[in-house]
Amino acid sequence: MIIEVFYVPGCPNHQPAIKAVTSALALESLQSEICEIPVQTQDEARACRFPGSPTIRVNGSDVEPESTSDYGLTCRLYANGLGIPSELAIRRAISAARQRE
Repeated sequence: MIIEVFYVPGCPNHQPAIKAVTSALALESLQSEICEIPVQTQDEARACRFPGSPTIRVNGSDVEPESTSDYGLTCRLYANGLGIPSELAIRRAISAARQRE
């Protein structure tokens, strides 16, 4: 399983996102490396289809794909109204990826 956390350097939600993913993995009784990918330019943001910081993808799929819109170096707001997705959204993405493997 490939888990990626894309972020803008200095984003205050970067480390909380890493902690949320780590917690979700533990609750699913899984171990997986978390790849942290800095996005530093607008061109990079467009190239990796980055809707804002932080963005979490599991096997290439955004944990909240319906919330994506424009791409750029911005803060991301998730459906729960916070700067990181809910634990449930992360766990669902992990479970879906696990079933496809």
